[in-house]
Amino acid sequence: MTWTVGVSSKANKQVKKLPEFVRAAYFLLAKELEEYGPYRTNWSHYGKLRTSKDAYHCHISSGRPTYVVCWQITNKTIRVLEVYYVGTHENAPY
Repeated sequence: MTWTVGVSSKANKQVKKLPEFVRAAYFLLAKELEEYGPYRTNWSHYGKLRTSKDAYHCHISSGRPTYVVCWQITNKTIRVLEVYYVGTHENAPY
């Protein structure tokens, strides 16, 4: 079964400001989240965030700056998650 991936309005604005190669990596991750769910251990520095029970993040590019994506499971029963941050590691909300 697939997951429904929502994107917060803030994250949607952040995606538009990303460099093209980082945006392509984000869309690849979003597709994987939709098809395979929120547990993406194949991405660099994937991990659970301590700030919330069902929040996760991973790096979508390395180097300087490093870009990260943060998402949260909003409803496990009907398989819904929301991407709430896409941007540099320095400004990440964790």
